[in-house]
Amino acid sequence: MAEPVYKVLSEAAFEAAWTAGRFDGSTDDARDGFIHLSAGHQLAATLATHFAGQDGLVLVALDAERLGPSLKWEASRGGALFPHLYAPLELAAVLWSEPLALGPEGRHVLPEGVFA
Repeated sequence: MAEPVYKVLSEAAFEAAWTAGRFDGSTDDARDGFIHLSAGHQLAATLATHFAGQDGLVLVALDAERLGPSLKWEASRGGALFPHLYAPLELAAVLWSEPLALGPEGRHVLPEGVFA
């Protein structure tokens, strides 16, 4: 099994996705034409860059293989390869989800086992 990829969502977006049966992307995703994802080692920087100090977030782990050929690894921040999903995020690919707590310094605390 390939390493999981991750999506950070607001609690409201997460609940809406479960109600709809899939996640069609955020406003930023729609603007860019794909759903932004991160590898585990990219999460800390993604959270610090795009979600600093935000409460009420959920981390969703996804089975990269289950996302199929719509998952592309493309150059992004600093030239690093990031996973981009060119399709709606079907909930069948979700491995698990966890709320993201803010630590005492305002940084998000990743669940145990997620290496950032």
